[in-house]
Amino acid sequence: MSSSFIATTVVPVLYLLSAILFILGLKGLTRVRSAQRGNAMSALAMLIAAVAALVEMGTFDLQWIVLGLVIGGGIGALAAVRVEMTGMPEMVALFNGSGGAASALVAASYVWLNVIEKSSGETAANTAGVGSASAVTAVLSMFIGALTLSGSVVAYGKLAGKISGSPILLPGRHVVNLSLILGALGLGAYTLFTVTDPGSIAMYTLVVMGLSLVLGIMLVIPIGGADMPVVISLLNSYSGLAAAATGFVLQNNVLVISGALVGASGLILTQIMCVAMNRTLANVLFGGFGTADSGGGSEDNRDYTNVRSGGPEEAALVLENAESVVIVPGYGLAVAQAQHTVKEFASELEKRGVKVTYGIHPVAGRMPGHMNVLLAEADVPYEQLLEMDVVNPEFNNTDVVVVVGANDVVNPAAEKTPGSPIYGMPVLQVWNAASVIMIKRSLSPGFAGIKNELFEYDNTMMLFEDGKKAVQGMLTELKSL
Repeated sequence: MSSSFIATTVVPVLYLLSAILFILGLKGLTRVRSAQRGNAMSALAMLIAAVAALVEMGTFDLQWIVLGLVIGGGIGALAAVRVEMTGMPEMVALFNGSGGAASALVAASYVWLNVIEKSSGETAANTAGVGSASAVTAVLSMFIGALTLSGSVVAYGKLAGKISGSPILLPGRHVVNLSLILGALGLGAYTLFTVTDPGSIAMYTLVVMGLSLVLGIMLVIPIGGADMPVVISLLNSYSGLAAAATGFVLQNNVLVISGALVGASGLILTQIMCVAMNRTLANVLFGGFGTADSGGGSEDNRDYTNVRSGGPEEAALVLENAESVVIVPGYGLAVAQAQHTVKEFASELEKRGVKVTYGIHPVAGRMPGHMNVLLAEADVPYEQLLEMDVVNPEFNNTDVVVVVGANDVVNPAAEKTPGSPIYGMPVLQVWNAASVIMIKRSLSPGFAGIKNELFEYDNTMMLFEDGKKAVQGMLTELKSL
């Protein structure tokens, strides 16, 4: 085949096939049953796109390609094996940051090769091979990519407990952020459309990247732990937008398509998360709401006056005559790595003829779909996972609800206490069940930092223990009955 035929026919067909597979792969990821197939299709799409790009280039240094594959593939394989499910939110945050960094570096490399090295008293908009559209999108790619990188690193730090999960509200932060946005974009435009000296272009490009990195930090540190699911999905969208902008820089259609898919899906997911929390995106980004779980203390205990507690034996007695049980998982389940124990516990109940389902809140955990992923790992049947809108009407006919590590998403204050920080937030109405077994290590508040009125309800029994130990204890007691 001639090189012209490959360039005009084969490469576009490969790009089209890759784009189709990306779309089908993303569709597959919307359901637990098809998620593995969707992930495989997306990986194949990326492989085809990479091969097509290399074919389109024609000549390249193979040793660098192989080196990149070995290093990147090794890091990915190591992370897949070593990172536990409880660390998945942190890894997703780092993935988002990596995507942003890649886009920013590609755009910066493009500027270096096509502007700085070729510049002879001309600006980027006039340099041969670089038009105004490429110059604009290069600035956007570096800007969005760099802020995604630093913002994701901060998100990782908050999720991993290396940075305080409480909102860090700096005085005048909105003015500072606006100045950083205008400064980065303005300087980028000035650099590529006005400056002609190669040294100055290089220096100003680095300044643009630096301002963007600082902006990413400033945008995420005021956001508290309660809003981390929203932040993760938003940063995911940012990484997609940066990739799409890089696609315009390189005039690569499949990169534009895949980046737009990630950006759009991330924004849609962000909106779903905001609706689930009864919050606007602006309130999440600028409200400074949400604190990290403090681990509890005497100050928290003084807020409660009518708390009934028990142990695994008392909980087993409550469950002994139950005909229907709903299990509500939360981040405490992930921390305790209790998903397999919960599955075994549910299987024991089912042997006794009990109907077992799981109530899933959209923002339970630290990232969208966190509970679904954990329970799927334990081979919990997908049909038993009921979304909030489906399970809420069922609580009225439920004998026992077992809450494992959730807090704010089952707090009645969201519906019954006007003026509460979470008032109006859709929650799981577990209090409507005949009995509630609340597994929690202490009376400490959740990420919202407020009292949970459910603890004082007459039909609630607190089981103060690590999630895995508590469920294992109930399982042992049930087997002895």
